[in-house]
Amino acid sequence: MTAPLKTVTLKIDGKDVTVPEGTSIWDAAQTVGIPIPVLCHKPPLNPVGVCRACVVEVKGARVFVASCVRPCESNMEVTTSNDRLERSRKMLVELLLADHPVPCERHRETHSCELELLAEKLGILQPPVDEMIAGAMAPAAYKSRFESRAPEKAKVAPCGSEPADMSKFLFAKGHDLTNHDIAIDHSACIVCDRCVRACTDVKHNNVIGRMGKGYATSISFDNNKPMGLSSCVNCGECMVSCPTGAITSQAAVMSKSIIGKGAGKLDGHGVASEALSVEELIKMPMFSAISPEFLKRNQGSIVLRKFKKGDIVCREGEFGSTAFYILKGKAEVFLNTPIGQIKSDKSENSNSGLFGMLRKFTGGLSRSKKDETRENSGGKLIRNDGPMDLSLDHPIAMLQEEDLFGEMTCMSFQPRSATVRATEDCTIIEMLRNVLQTLQKNKKFKDKLDKNYRERALAQHLRSVPIFKDLDESFIKQLKDRVELERFDAGQAIVKQGDQADAFYLIRVGCVKISQSHPGGEMVLTYLGRGEYFGEMGLLKGGLRTATCTALDHVEVVCIRKVHFDFMLSWYDSLRVSFEAEALKREKQSMLVAKSAPDVPLGNFLGQGLMHAQSLLLLDLEKCTRCDECVRACSDAHDGVTRLVREGIRFDKFLVPTSCRSCMDPLCMVGCPVGSIRRKETLEIIIEDWCVGCGLCAEQCPYGNINMHQFPGEGMMDDPDRPGFQKANIQKKAVTCDLCTDLSTPSCVYACPHEAAQRVNAREFFADRILAETKA
Repeated sequence: MTAPLKTVTLKIDGKDVTVPEGTSIWDAAQTVGIPIPVLCHKPPLNPVGVCRACVVEVKGARVFVASCVRPCESNMEVTTSNDRLERSRKMLVELLLADHPVPCERHRETHSCELELLAEKLGILQPPVDEMIAGAMAPAAYKSRFESRAPEKAKVAPCGSEPADMSKFLFAKGHDLTNHDIAIDHSACIVCDRCVRACTDVKHNNVIGRMGKGYATSISFDNNKPMGLSSCVNCGECMVSCPTGAITSQAAVMSKSIIGKGAGKLDGHGVASEALSVEELIKMPMFSAISPEFLKRNQGSIVLRKFKKGDIVCREGEFGSTAFYILKGKAEVFLNTPIGQIKSDKSENSNSGLFGMLRKFTGGLSRSKKDETRENSGGKLIRNDGPMDLSLDHPIAMLQEEDLFGEMTCMSFQPRSATVRATEDCTIIEMLRNVLQTLQKNKKFKDKLDKNYRERALAQHLRSVPIFKDLDESFIKQLKDRVELERFDAGQAIVKQGDQADAFYLIRVGCVKISQSHPGGEMVLTYLGRGEYFGEMGLLKGGLRTATCTALDHVEVVCIRKVHFDFMLSWYDSLRVSFEAEALKREKQSMLVAKSAPDVPLGNFLGQGLMHAQSLLLLDLEKCTRCDECVRACSDAHDGVTRLVREGIRFDKFLVPTSCRSCMDPLCMVGCPVGSIRRKETLEIIIEDWCVGCGLCAEQCPYGNINMHQFPGEGMMDDPDRPGFQKANIQKKAVTCDLCTDLSTPSCVYACPHEAAQRVNAREFFADRILAETKA
């Protein structure tokens, strides 16, 4: 039986109000028709109480309280309007208007700027007459009694740049017109955070955030990029949520002029581009079933590009927010970064002179040997963002008409996984995420993509999984029409622990987190990417899911239902044996991770992330003499490229140097575009030869334990900063500690002359100290 709902009764402006427990004063006032002005709050956004326009007086309270975040209490007496409150609101609005253009674009066009409407209600501004609202005449400019901190004629600094002197606070971002559909006027922004919450909490796009401090605080897109060059998908939610003229719709004329000049260019590399009209788009089969209104609003999000033979369409390692669809022509997918691991040159003359020093610093490349501890995940196939994977021995694949590529980058904002070059003259549609999402919901277009995948890529995709490598062509033909292709959004659970197992899943696009629920909370077992699979353990063992599998970004999977999975195992006896062996291996790994889970993580131990470390390098500072033998030993063991820096955090009497910890929750593995970083069965993190040097793993490691190391590439490359000139071709790859898995003891520990260096399981090593802290 459902428990009765708890309520509270209070007085608001003398009226008795009864509301559910936890209701805010602002919401309670709305239920009885008492208006409280507010600027930063708008349902369904979560209230944050930053504007303070909604302050009310609560009897017995020392100061005014923000009604949008203050919960109601029994017998509370609230006053929403009196002389003191009105004076406070007037002062607040006048301060906001000091830098706000009056009227702003929104108020000039529709008389709907919430800040200026509140100013009119408080008598600070005079309401415009009807002719002014219609645009027949401009209202008189507002003169604030407060001096603006911004210059009267502020130069519009390009977005992404920094002011020369932040101490003077004389910096204005001005207008950002790089987006085809949305115009940004930073001078009209009151930093209410409504756009931030709309983008993050409502649409889950995570593009808009705050930057700067104090008076210089402003909204920004991604890492302070112009909006048109950010990962914005043009959903328009920020524009709907904005209370002022800071985010408005661009005029059609402005949109066309920007496209024509290339100011809002997507990911092209200087190739010919053409903006298509709605009429032209509708004539294309792929857009024929899409709403003309949608195409009109997103006209600037679709560009027709014409590449000549030899032109580069996109490059590996670049971050982008677009996908490509080939209308005409063919292109090749390949890795421009040489395959191999970072090694240093040990030739006789390699260390002599300045050139030798450079070679020692930059290092070279060497392929892994078959007898080394590195293993090939994915059966010698390298994942990429196209319909076909690349062979490790010959990493080139072909794209043809009606192929879609760049989905992973477009949907999840990950680095490009490969370079694409036109092998003949190509006509290609480039589109932003919102267009791709709409197309994927279109049944006709989705069926076409799925058909192409079944015919061209499914067989290769299945055989890229070592366990499926022996499937014959006749069986794959039977399987083609029986598998289902499913899509999941970020954060969506694909399967849940304890549910009935009904299908097997092979990941086609995206990254999936595998986790288990324990009394102490969620424990991450691993992350899986393209070419990997899950769901077999529940089908083989008792019929219940043993873990929860969650989409970390946009995920597409090949789903094989239980009846077809069982049929597959009955067809191939060896396949059942292989699956059972793999399930046993994964079960042991899960038990190993569970055994390593912390029992009582406390204080700095938790705050510094040490409870995640399965192999933590510690230096006992009472024994360490700072001789650096550990660093030199690491460098010698890895051909001159050290994976250890003797700097880091301190816990108790120990220094935790910068070196891989083999975390239980390896965030570095999330989103690798080619799947080159992974965890072995013994839980060490390794980086395979085909790393393309995008740097995503280094950025995502919370502890700075992955470094990007330079090495000289072949030949010269064009200098983007000096057209017509060339410079040395310097490339990068990621390197991290591999725990010297081919040795009995890590080199850094073995070389320490004072036994100060040691590799430990953090939870087990610090257990006594943690328990002592608990008892204290």
